[in-house]
This record gives sequence, C-alpha cells and structure tokens, in this order.
Amino acid sequence: MVDPRLNSVHLEMPRRQEFRRARQAILGARGWQTITAEEQDSAARPPTALDATGRQPASHVQVWLFDRDFVYPLRVGLNTVGRSPDNDIVIQDGYVSRRHCTILVHANNNVELFDTASKNGILVNGQRINGSAFLKPGDEIRLCDRQLVFMTRDAEAQGPNTATLAD
Repeated sequence: MVDPRLNSVHLEMPRRQEFRRARQAILGARGWQTITAEEQDSAARPPTALDATGRQPASHVQVWLFDRDFVYPLRVGLNTVGRSPDNDIVIQDGYVSRRHCTILVHANNNVELFDTASKNGILVNGQRINGSAFLKPGDEIRLCDRQLVFMTRDAEAQGPNTATLAD
C-alpha cells in the first residue's frame, strides 16, 4: 500500500502524472534499512514544529529544519512538507502547494529533498531543483516566500552554526 501522505487524487492532470513520477522516485530511493528504521520509528513521530527559542531540538533528533519561528524535527523515512494539515511539516502559506515536497531521511542520515510536482518549485541555496537534491548541513531551502535551513546533529558537533535567516 502506498503511503497516504503521497496520495495524488487532489491534483489535476498533468500535475497528477508529475506527482506520481516523483512518488515513484521517492519510494524507489528508500533502501531496506531506511524502510525498516521508518517502520520502527512510526510510533515515535516528533511534533510537526517546536518553538524555535534557542533553535535546539531534543537530543534524540538527528536532523531538522528551522526557520525564524520554529524547529521542524525530521525522522528517518518520509517527511512530507506542504500546506495540507496532514503533512509532517505544515507550512501555512497560500503559495506553498498542498504536498510541496518530501524529505527522505535515510537510515545512514543522508537526506534527500524531492519536489512533488509543486506549482512554484523549490530553491536550494538559490538554485531551482528539478526532481531531487541531497541536502548538506546549512543548506537554505526556499519554498515560495518561506526560507528553511537544514541542520544535523553531526554539523553541530563540528562547530557553531553559521546558518542565518534573512528577515
């Protein structure tokens, strides 16, 4: 059964076909270790957003996004992002698609960002992505007018966070 977060019935053709291609790429990118870790972690899903005061997620969170207001913990496996309330990360912005993108955290903590046929696209460090892109700590992700920064616990151990958000 396909993950209900990757349902495409809300889209009209031809975007529905684009979304289905993206879904196949996302599901095909998960390896058996990621699928196993995702199944074990499904009961312990982190909250969608935490207050960004101090920008420090709980110590068990290994990868996350943050913006000016919130920290968004990411879990191993699929993390959907968009304005629909059933996403893992809900972005309240009328220009963000209902299912704007999916972030796939692999069991080895490599992280891929997939555009799921969003209308307005995604920029990573100012460059529009087509399909998918691997994320590195400090990468800036722009969804319309929303700027998010990707971070990992490993990057924090290497030194102070130099990623900043423009007002």
